[in-house]
Amino acid sequence: MSTTTSEPGSKLTAGATLQEQARRHLWMHFTRMGEYSDEHEIPIIVKGEGCYVYDEHGRRYLDGLASLFCSQLGHGRADLVQAGADQAKELGYFSSWSYTHPRAIELATRVAALTPGDLNRVFFTNSGSEAVEAALKLARQYHRVMGRPHKHKVIAREIAYHGTTFGALTATGVTDYRTPFEPLLAGVSHVPNTNMYRFPADHDPLELAEAVATRIEFEGPDTVAAVIMEPVQNAGGCLLPPPGYFDRIREICDEYDVLLISDEVICSWGRLGAYFGSEAIGYHPDIITTAKGITSAYAPMGAMIASDRVAEPFMQGTNSFLHGSTWGGHPVVAAIALANLDAFENERVLDHVAANQGAFLAMLESLGDLPIVGDVRGMGYFYAIELVKDKETKESFNHEESESLLRGYLSGEMFRRGLICRSDDRGDPVIQLSPPLIAGQEQFDEIEAVLRPVLEEAGRRMRLG
Repeated sequence: MSTTTSEPGSKLTAGATLQEQARRHLWMHFTRMGEYSDEHEIPIIVKGEGCYVYDEHGRRYLDGLASLFCSQLGHGRADLVQAGADQAKELGYFSSWSYTHPRAIELATRVAALTPGDLNRVFFTNSGSEAVEAALKLARQYHRVMGRPHKHKVIAREIAYHGTTFGALTATGVTDYRTPFEPLLAGVSHVPNTNMYRFPADHDPLELAEAVATRIEFEGPDTVAAVIMEPVQNAGGCLLPPPGYFDRIREICDEYDVLLISDEVICSWGRLGAYFGSEAIGYHPDIITTAKGITSAYAPMGAMIASDRVAEPFMQGTNSFLHGSTWGGHPVVAAIALANLDAFENERVLDHVAANQGAFLAMLESLGDLPIVGDVRGMGYFYAIELVKDKETKESFNHEESESLLRGYLSGEMFRRGLICRSDDRGDPVIQLSPPLIAGQEQFDEIEAVLRPVLEEAGRRMRLG
């Protein structure tokens, strides 16, 4: 057996197990590495097939989170892999800096044909965070080239997650993610989100949109460049906009000459039942950011999609958008994205979501008889269950209770029973469910078979009635 000392500078020998190697050398994302030990293994997923994945011990799990909201077509799609392999044989890589290649052109054209309105310029990135970073930089430079150099500020929403790069993190409204890296970039402020479960019943929901106008006035309209919002906000638990909300946001942005950035890193490519979340909700942004499902997670890719109006100043004379990355629009990844979109069309994936989203919601709403279930919200294949101490008063759990409930019991127990989903405490405690878009009634039944007994036991542990 290999040495597993954790002293600084120590190395494992070649005979170490995957668990030992992972604990000694791998630094996982957003992960409390100190929680893992010989008794508490790191989950190591080695295989995927359809809606399911398998760990190193051969145990099967229903991927109820679509591997972080991005495995739209499920696992094990040889056709997508083959598309990448075929492209690599022809052209493995070439830069998008002053050059291009057929797959980037074809994919940009294909994406533009699916976007709402005049969003026709596609700028490829490697991730959602990078797409948001590009959008924030474009908003600033756009106003500068248009002769409005003081318009640099951004307005986002409380608890919203927009990414981890510095600009995207500044727009992120999750305090715990921000404080370790402060001071962040200047010029970003936050307004209330659309958690309608906790919005006062005697108030007009459109007050939430008017808060944006109030903030723009406070900051100074000649200093605000953009508003960034998700169609359905992920952090906080699938927060839906009230009717008329985005219509009013669009009016406000037009009134103050502010760009509307629709962050659709999660909410695009069928997650809400349409190719783009803004289309599903019914509004027209100036910029869309996307990633994740554009390749169904078979390769990393993101994109910033700009309207013709926003792109136009950069399409003439000596102007250029002074931003880019080595791998943006990579030919192999673009080929995979094209194959992914072929599958969406040929297999009528959006029709499948439309036909099955009602059954998915009905299953989740059936859990409302449990004392710990306060609210079920979302749309398409993107839902959250908010957990409460008291259904009548909507009283939530405090930090210590949430820690015990989510990390001390729910996450581990659901995984032990074969369901991968997300227990989230960015805001009030929720369970998030977002399976591959190919999931159907069989998978919904499996989800319920795990959730109901686990939530029943969670209620007993929290001494609920």
